Amino acid sequence: MGKALPFRNDVPTNETWDTTDLFLSDQQFYEMIEQTITDAKAFNQNYSGRLTDIDLIETALDEYANILINLDKMANFAELRLSVDTTNPTAQTLSSKFSTSYGKIASELAFVESEILELNSNQLAQLISTSKYPHYLTKLKHRQPYLLAPEVEKTLASLSPTLDGAYELYGITKMLDIDFESFEHNGQSYPLDYATFENEYEDNPDESFRTKSFKHFSEALKKYQHTTAATYNMKVQQEKIEADLRGYDSVIDYLLQDQEVTRDMFDRQIDVIMSDLAPIMQKYAKLLKRVHGLDVMKFEDLKVSIDPEFEPEISIEDSKRYIYGALNVLGKDYLNMVETAYEDRWIDFAQNKGKETGAYCASPYASHSYVFISWTGKMTETFVLAHELGHAGHFTLAQHQQNYLESEASMYFVEAPSTMNEMLMANYLFEHSDDPKFKRWVIGSIVSRTYYHNMVTHLLEAAYQREVYNKVDAGESLTAPQLNEIMRDVYSQFFGDSVKLTEGAELTWMRQPHYYMGLYSYTYSAGLTIGTVMSQRIQNEGQIAVEQWLDTLRAGGSKSPADLASIAGIDITTDQPLRATIQYIGKLVNELEQLTDEIEATDQ
Repeated sequence: MGKALPFRNDVPTNETWDTTDLFLSDQQFYEMIEQTITDAKAFNQNYSGRLTDIDLIETALDEYANILINLDKMANFAELRLSVDTTNPTAQTLSSKFSTSYGKIASELAFVESEILELNSNQLAQLISTSKYPHYLTKLKHRQPYLLAPEVEKTLASLSPTLDGAYELYGITKMLDIDFESFEHNGQSYPLDYATFENEYEDNPDESFRTKSFKHFSEALKKYQHTTAATYNMKVQQEKIEADLRGYDSVIDYLLQDQEVTRDMFDRQIDVIMSDLAPIMQKYAKLLKRVHGLDVMKFEDLKVSIDPEFEPEISIEDSKRYIYGALNVLGKDYLNMVETAYEDRWIDFAQNKGKETGAYCASPYASHSYVFISWTGKMTETFVLAHELGHAGHFTLAQHQQNYLESEASMYFVEAPSTMNEMLMANYLFEHSDDPKFKRWVIGSIVSRTYYHNMVTHLLEAAYQREVYNKVDAGESLTAPQLNEIMRDVYSQFFGDSVKLTEGAELTWMRQPHYYMGLYSYTYSAGLTIGTVMSQRIQNEGQIAVEQWLDTLRAGGSKSPADLASIAGIDITTDQPLRATIQYIGKLVNELEQLTDEIEATDQ
């Protein structure tokens, strides 16, 4: 347990990703930055003030897309380099070089959308009907009422590094400044940082260990709450200023615009879950309390496994069998992509000092997806990996089928392919064992990892965010005590008296980078709703459903989220899929309870 993580240069190469498919060296990256700045200036000189003719606009959009592909390639490379070792000065320099150059490039390109939207409605309709970018242009048209004068758009674009600075500042505080210090437990010293707490300590089966590590973790966070609150306030106030400048009624409407989602769809996701999923999760919390013999069910106990004794260990090599087995249903091409991801080192498995927490999938259009994960050897990692490979499968199919400007699905839909793969993993594991303990472990994993994490954790973040933005809309500035209060209120509303909110629970808002990405958190539950209904369709209807799903993935960003879901045979304009998903979670929690009764009766 008390082992410190190795440094990045001490981890085995085969556990790291190979970024040479993007750039062979940092030198090549720096050359591309200079080249792209030159290209963007030339593009501006060639086309600025001339986008009045439909054929010329189409040619310009082709060149525009190529510059954006290079920009996307560099952004991803900078992120990949830095996230595996945030302490690496070379990676820090590279990342900040990209940030400062980004504004220069973006400001040269800002005229494109402004000029297209100066066309009259007939010209715009004609352009949309003949272009290879119809959905991109339709989305642009919807933004027309909120567009500012071209010079203002250009200025805003050149300011983007400053406007995105809050996210960077948050990351620096979180990964480089907070000093967690080690703590003692039973005469042994344990190192503490974000990675060890979230990957290892948070679900430790020993109650007193969990309590102690949470206390030390929270005390360290607390020292930085005011700086973090000021950073976050800076971000939301900037969003509010831009929403006001553009003439949106609310900052929430401004942030939802690009997702092509109505305010009703956003509110429904939060309200229905707060009312209908809460009692199910309270029941789950009580079951954990009973199984672990806890006097009080505390906030820091929520992540503990239903049966920590039964956590199968798994090596990276052995994970292939499960991953291939679970995703096999999606067909040969999909499986080839997954095999390539392992063989060609698309995945960074290593655990090392300075590596960011969590998992993500980056999908540069210019090459292929990259999966970021810290492999702890616990069986639950197969769910995490299946999730991230869901993003990879989605982007691989979409990028293969769609041009760059139409390749990326709305944020509302983006978590559906990933969470759908977690359900396929669960279905596969169910079929391969009748052992009640294994079955309980699988259901426990789905409830705690897939649903608790994606529907509860992220959903409560969304309820918190909505409250924050309501205050910002009302002209308020936010401080740490206020943010703590909002977070505590949301948690107590959801868990009622089934969970005691220990001191430190209110600081949970300090732990998530999602708040710096607009209204992202609630989309996990939206994606999981689509993913759950789809996985049940695949289970019940087989190949027909699989084909519809693959067609949905191939459509990428060429359609709105509601249209994408309807290709998959799901109507997300109603609350029916969400209620069906909540019903399914209720069924799982009941099953957990029955299996527990069965196991306890046998053990007596």
